[in-house]
Amino acid sequence: MNVAITRKQIIAATALLIAAPAGYYAWTHLHEGGPGDAFASGNGRIEATEIDVATKLAGRVDSIYVDEGDFVKAGQPLAKMQVTVLEAQLDEARAQHQQAINNAASVEAQVTQRESDKAAAQAVVVQREAERDAAQRKLARSETLSREGASSMQELDDDRARMRSTDAAVNAARAQVATAVAAIDATRAQLVAARSMVVAARATIARVDADIVDSELTAPRDGRVQYRVAEPGEVLAAGGKVLNMVDLSDVYMTFFLPETIAGKVALGAEVRVVFDAAPNYVIPATVSFVASTAQFTPKTVETASERQKLMFRVKARISRELLLRHLKLVKTGLPGVAWVRVDAKVPWPEKLAIRVPR
Repeated sequence: MNVAITRKQIIAATALLIAAPAGYYAWTHLHEGGPGDAFASGNGRIEATEIDVATKLAGRVDSIYVDEGDFVKAGQPLAKMQVTVLEAQLDEARAQHQQAINNAASVEAQVTQRESDKAAAQAVVVQREAERDAAQRKLARSETLSREGASSMQELDDDRARMRSTDAAVNAARAQVATAVAAIDATRAQLVAARSMVVAARATIARVDADIVDSELTAPRDGRVQYRVAEPGEVLAAGGKVLNMVDLSDVYMTFFLPETIAGKVALGAEVRVVFDAAPNYVIPATVSFVASTAQFTPKTVETASERQKLMFRVKARISRELLLRHLKLVKTGLPGVAWVRVDAKVPWPEKLAIRVPR
């Protein structure tokens, strides 16, 4: 009996001696206690600005020049849509433009003709006024001679009739001038309309030209092709996606911090990112965004522990210069931990010192 107890005590003591160093090792080496209260961390994944390369107009994909994973430069052609219909529309627009030019020239010639008609009518007015002046002077002489008895009444009546006839001729000539002026104004209005048609046809040509240019899809910025959404031969609606690319010079990690910590984090605060796949590197970043509202809502009755469920989204952006130096190493979706320094006066610990790939 006593021997059995002694053996159990010996086994328990031995287990305790073995477990104590193991527990200490686990606490000191495996427990993640963090570098102190001046720092906070959150888990997240690397993200980058995504861009959908889409067609402006409905149509059929003619060809795609890049594959998934290719690095592309801003302005580089990526794909092309079929432009057969657009080219036909361009030919039609050019024909309409030429027709509008010819029509404008014809109306312009009509304006010149109407102005010539006006000049001729004005000359007739001058002629008729001269005839009236002559008739008026002859009538005055006839009236004088008639009073003196040197002229017959018949001759006086003839001169009076001639005077009325020349007055009517002057009025008619002046009416012809007014008609010519109205015709000029109307024709000039037609000329304005004809010239507007020329401008409209030219604008149609420019629009179709722009549609043809837009049918060649180019990279809006430097980046890497992530997905080929469509393939040659597919018919897409307007705005249909052809490719998806990411801008690897605009990379960030989104993570969440509790309300008690997020309230202390300022924009521009230093962040150190450690990736699970490369724990030997510590990547510098800065806080570029802190959400103004909580992402997780607590229950109706809040306790001190419940209030810790108020989590705010934070975005840490990695330096563009650093990304451009290691562009081919950047992989979106990598998980990791973002450490943010809450107190700028506290230096970074050695394990979070910056270590980047060479």
